[in-house]
Amino acid sequence: MSIIKTKEPSPSGKIAITLALLFVTISSGVVGFVVIEGYSWLDALYMTVITVSTVGYKEVRPLSDYGKIFDMFLIVINLGLFTYFISTFTSYFLDGEFRKEINHKKMERSITALRGHTILCGYGRNGRAAADVLRQNNVPFVVVEKDVRDKRNIDLYVEGDATREETLTEAGIDHAGALITTLPDDAANLYIVLSARQLSKNLRIISRASDDQAVKKMKIAGADNVIMPDKIGGTHMATLVLSPDVKEFMDMLAAQGFDGTTIQEVAAGKAFKLNDLDHWRATGANILAIKNSHQQYIMNPTHDMLVGAGDRIMVMGSKEQIESIRTLIA
Repeated sequence: MSIIKTKEPSPSGKIAITLALLFVTISSGVVGFVVIEGYSWLDALYMTVITVSTVGYKEVRPLSDYGKIFDMFLIVINLGLFTYFISTFTSYFLDGEFRKEINHKKMERSITALRGHTILCGYGRNGRAAADVLRQNNVPFVVVEKDVRDKRNIDLYVEGDATREETLTEAGIDHAGALITTLPDDAANLYIVLSARQLSKNLRIISRASDDQAVKKMKIAGADNVIMPDKIGGTHMATLVLSPDVKEFMDMLAAQGFDGTTIQEVAAGKAFKLNDLDHWRATGANILAIKNSHQQYIMNPTHDMLVGAGDRIMVMGSKEQIESIRTLIA
């Protein structure tokens, strides 16, 4: 037997529902007094308001027996409605619900305005580490988490289940550039990858995996990269034994930059030869490697190498130099 869970209305929704019920009740009371007692519309409205609000002023004129029965019925129906409306309305403003709802609407507009941002599913240890790198490199991102408890370092977030398509849509997947899922459950990550790939064919998807068997499944599901933190951690520690300074330098350069110098990936918008480009003289940036259309890396390319349109170029330089070479090969 399945249990259907209904979504609880928002604070503003509760006020709207209460106002609607109050309007219906007052309208019914006015019509009732007009029909039963023959009151004018103004007198009927007056009698309804003092009855619903339980003020207890004197009647316009003595009620008939039918009028008394109708009046008692109106009092019983509205015994808690008016009080509930006042408490809901007061709580909406005094308890900060109004401010929360305004901030939520503002955040929704900010997410809708984003283009090429990253969606970060899960805000545990790996999620926070990824967020730090994105923040340091000025890459806009939206955190998706069921319960975001620590919001101090997060500008944009969506509280919800990342495995649900509507949650990813709320996070702006239609105009996102990448998605990172860092959940500890491989099945949940696989489901997110499947949903994300269905919603966006050109999205770059990076997923965490805990098991070797999950890597192949996530690749088939549509993940561009699958990372196993435990395996990477062990490899990283072993590399530090063999080449500690080189590994530390590369990690720092790739993730955080060093004296303004970083390594970034730039897409070639046209075909050209490196010696014709004369990139170092024109921009001061260094080309370290090229990833061609066959997904092969050519390290330390020669000056006479032909770069095809769509090839990915690994460039080292300052942000200004990298932007210059990005413009040069666009």
